[in-house]
Amino acid sequence: MKVVIIIGSNRDLNHCHKIGEVLEGFGVSFIFRIASAHKTPEKVLAIIREYEEDAIFITVAGRSNALSGFVDANTKRPVIAAPPYNETDIFSSLRMPSGVAPLVVIDPDGAALAAVKILALSDKALEEKLKAYQKKKVEEIEKADLEVKQQVKGGDCHERSI
Repeated sequence: MKVVIIIGSNRDLNHCHKIGEVLEGFGVSFIFRIASAHKTPEKVLAIIREYEEDAIFITVAGRSNALSGFVDANTKRPVIAAPPYNETDIFSSLRMPSGVAPLVVIDPDGAALAAVKILALSDKALEEKLKAYQKKKVEEIEKADLEVKQQVKGGDCHERSI
């Protein structure tokens, strides 16, 4: 299984590289493709057909996000919409028409993590990597908590401000 990251335009490549870095860290195969639901819908359909049997899709469109809904409407695979955040454009990712249901995860790291979790449902080795990742995150929080408690006499943050 791999992750196919369909990008609406090359303006969003930096956002996509962040997604790729997280996927790489988990050893998940991915590929970038550029196609537009508005300008090249036939190309989007061809990409979906090419990878339909062994991939999940992450879509990245920075403006009107027809791409995520279009991909979702034409695949049986999960679609994660990961638009670069922009207050005025985000609603095009959140307000999808009935019959389509792409997941929306704005943070690129979170989008990659969502893809990893979906893939881990059928990949035990990836599931173990995910568990190790989650354990590391817990340890980071516990360490930060211990450090902040040590900075404050008696471990009570209410005794003084930091």
